Amino acid sequence: MTHLLHRSIHSAPRIARSAQGIRFTDAEGRDYIDASGGAAVSCLGHAHPDVLDALHAQLDKLAYAHTGFFTSDVAEELADRLVADAPAGLDHVYLVSGGSEAVEAALKMARQYFTETGQPQRRHIIARRQSYHGNTLGALAAGGNEWRRAQFKPLLMEAHHIAPCFAYRAQMAGESDADYATRAAGELEAKILELGPDTVCAFIAEPVVGATAGAVPSVGDYFRQIRAICDKYGVLLILDEVMCGMGRTGSLYACEQDGVVPDLLTIAKGLGGGYQPVGATLLSDRIFKAFATGSGFFQHGHTYMGHPMAAAAALAVQQVIARDHLLGNVQAMGAHLRDRLQAAFGQHAHVGDIRGRGLFQAIELVSDRDTKAPFDPARKLHARIKAEAMARGLMVYPMGGTIDGVRGDHVLLAPPFIVTREDVDQIVGRLADAVEAALAP
Repeated sequence: MTHLLHRSIHSAPRIARSAQGIRFTDAEGRDYIDASGGAAVSCLGHAHPDVLDALHAQLDKLAYAHTGFFTSDVAEELADRLVADAPAGLDHVYLVSGGSEAVEAALKMARQYFTETGQPQRRHIIARRQSYHGNTLGALAAGGNEWRRAQFKPLLMEAHHIAPCFAYRAQMAGESDADYATRAAGELEAKILELGPDTVCAFIAEPVVGATAGAVPSVGDYFRQIRAICDKYGVLLILDEVMCGMGRTGSLYACEQDGVVPDLLTIAKGLGGGYQPVGATLLSDRIFKAFATGSGFFQHGHTYMGHPMAAAAALAVQQVIARDHLLGNVQAMGAHLRDRLQAAFGQHAHVGDIRGRGLFQAIELVSDRDTKAPFDPARKLHARIKAEAMARGLMVYPMGGTIDGVRGDHVLLAPPFIVTREDVDQIVGRLADAVEAALAP
């Protein structure tokens, strides 16, 4: 028995004893390749000496200071670093403890911006179905995964959802990427007009959809059209890069590849690489100035925001990524991962799609490739694949409900940025064996 409330009450998790590089060792001495970075978190792998040294040094100087009284050198340096590397126009940083907190802050910033600028009627948030933006109530309300939302709906604020840009599931036969992008983006304009253009506050989306749909990128100029629609109606654009950002897709910020700059951008996970709980919301200068010339503050806060230890970890992680040119390795190993996945699953009878960017890729499982029909959810194929992978010393991130929160199965891969060709080969080989074992009658 355990006094911890674990994710699953009826199955005892293994005990992790140590981790080094891309591998974990459990209490019984078994090794596991971390091919998902936990939940796309461990971008540098585990026990990186430079990050550990930075944490020891910071602990000797200052472990905690409440931001109601002090800032810290390391938090200021981290903010400077993030802004220097961010897309032009994102000029300020709000440091929190994780992705859900970052999204909550972004939603509140969007609302406060309009109250500060004399538009208090702007209250509606629009997001996309099958999105995931976090588990706090505001973030959960914005998210579009019905399974996660269902039992908490009476507690959730009103939010509105449009279709995602999900080419494998929604692009019509013969429809070009450009035409599909226009059709998908058009749903945002239609929803804004339906609600009333002067009542919409913000649109939030993941540049590459993560956990709920499995590394789904947009196609064509979808996000450029989204940006233009937001500008046309004065709606703020929030991009949620909690899972897909900070180098995971091959550029430090995922939206760089889409050629857009949001008004607000959320990051976490790979920001601190799992060495400390940390997240951040980046905001444009016009939002900052609205606060500065209005009430003079952002009406929000957390006890551990701007935590010096968290900032030290994040700063060290970002310094290592830059110094060791790891984005280049993400691009190279991402291409190798795609090649190996294509070789292993490209003609597989039960793999309908291989997708993603950089070291953020997924396979979607189907019962029939021609019709794209999913497996019966009662089969819990994703859970079987996870169990078979763990039995083979491989950690991957499978999920169910890929299509609508109930139907569909995918497996997400997000290995650390330090992964090698040999590591990728082992990952795909073990995954192939796990998939076959899970599909067996």
